[in-house]
Amino acid sequence: MTSADLEPAGLDRRSFLRASGITAGTALFGGTALQALTVRMAEAAPQGKGRPGAGTDYGPLSPVAARNTGDEWLALPAGFSYTILTKTGAPMTDGAPTPRAHDGMGSFALAGGRTRLICNHEIRFSRGATPTQGVFTIDGTGSYDPSARGGTTTIDFDPAQFGAPNGGKLQDYVSMRGSVVNCAGGVLPAGWITSEEIVQDSTSTPPTSQRHGYNFFVPTGTPLGNAATPAPLKAMGRFPHEAAAQDSRTGIVYQTEDAGSGVGSGFYRFLPVDPNDLARGGELQMLAIKARPQSDLREGQRQGKPLPVTWVPITQPDPAGRNDVFNEGFAGGGAKFNRLEGIWDGDGSIFFASTSGGDAKNGDVNSDGFREGYGQIWEYRPRGNSGGQLILLFESPDGDVLDSPDNIVVTPRGGILICEDDSSSANLGQNDESRFFGEDKNRLIGLTMNGVAFPFAENIFSDAELAGACWSADGRFLFVNIFGEDVAGSGGSMAVTGPWERGAL
Repeated sequence: MTSADLEPAGLDRRSFLRASGITAGTALFGGTALQALTVRMAEAAPQGKGRPGAGTDYGPLSPVAARNTGDEWLALPAGFSYTILTKTGAPMTDGAPTPRAHDGMGSFALAGGRTRLICNHEIRFSRGATPTQGVFTIDGTGSYDPSARGGTTTIDFDPAQFGAPNGGKLQDYVSMRGSVVNCAGGVLPAGWITSEEIVQDSTSTPPTSQRHGYNFFVPTGTPLGNAATPAPLKAMGRFPHEAAAQDSRTGIVYQTEDAGSGVGSGFYRFLPVDPNDLARGGELQMLAIKARPQSDLREGQRQGKPLPVTWVPITQPDPAGRNDVFNEGFAGGGAKFNRLEGIWDGDGSIFFASTSGGDAKNGDVNSDGFREGYGQIWEYRPRGNSGGQLILLFESPDGDVLDSPDNIVVTPRGGILICEDDSSSANLGQNDESRFFGEDKNRLIGLTMNGVAFPFAENIFSDAELAGACWSADGRFLFVNIFGEDVAGSGGSMAVTGPWERGAL
């Protein structure tokens, strides 16, 4: 397969502003409109709190069986269907068992209307002294780190076979190995950035033979039977990476950090020497608020208020310590967020999620005393040679509306789709039980450019997070993962389709 057969898919290049026909100077979320946004979000909540207006959501959710297997993994609106492409532990085309922990995923167009998916596997070591990996891992032999058992798999999908027993899956195989805790990442023109969410080395418990906490590049053309073993992109930083997005206009790569609860996380940009070859190096910088050094943005922020941004150079992007990159940037005046997760390039704006920021509290208290919120969605607007602007676009007022946003993606029709990762039972006394499953429901939440939120799908199979949402180039198919465990059949990847034109997605 040649490079001409491959092109990025799944992330429509219209920003909120462009898709709604509004110029960058228009105060879409200013003043009264902003105050109304939270009200509309609350009205959009399930459990009898009202629903959005006609033409926004897709109606009530009901259990739907996968067309090819009969398993009931999702509740969906009427008219939507899905197939299960992979399952944890199932033999892949290359003979290896499908790894566990399906997380971030990128979509690329192939010739003939087919789609190539590159899927991360967030495989963690045992926390004991012995690095017991579990069953469904990736063999790291001969790679950057033979002791590491994480990486990516590739899935090729043909829509013409959606109704077949294979659900549309043509082949699947290990496409990258030798990394750990591959959480999210980002789509580049020539491939996928896969990101390690943990800083680990020979001094860790358990140890690894090489240093970790990096990004790696996975070419889209990695063939069956020849998994990539790339070198780490050290200039992009050694820290608990979450996701990345490249600005299609400038080539700058923006990165989110999830250092965990009770530890500050930063928002970074990487200015590459060559945007088409990140291995050539570049400069790493951390976002700061102009004239407000060491701003704590986890709570107490005003929605819609533009904050002028400056950038703090990181002089030691490949340090020894787990939080050294953040500590250097924060000491230089950088801003602090709480657990940054998904990110999307809006071709003029960069949107990213803070899983547990916000003023409406869920009941969890971090070790540093911060009381966690239900989540925030931020927008960064680059502005020429200046630092740009940061705007709190949305803050969840209620766990029933949105609880713990993780991966985010903009749909081909201009809405935003958010994957929930509600791994905690804390919900300040609200009823967090799904009528399909039980406690700790996890959903796909749609968000329109008018600030209306609605549930589009729910995991009715388990309490595992939904992750990796991305789209086919033609907008017909949504691909999404159930994270799963180290148990056969507990997670996997799906393809979803239906009457998208009926609503905001």
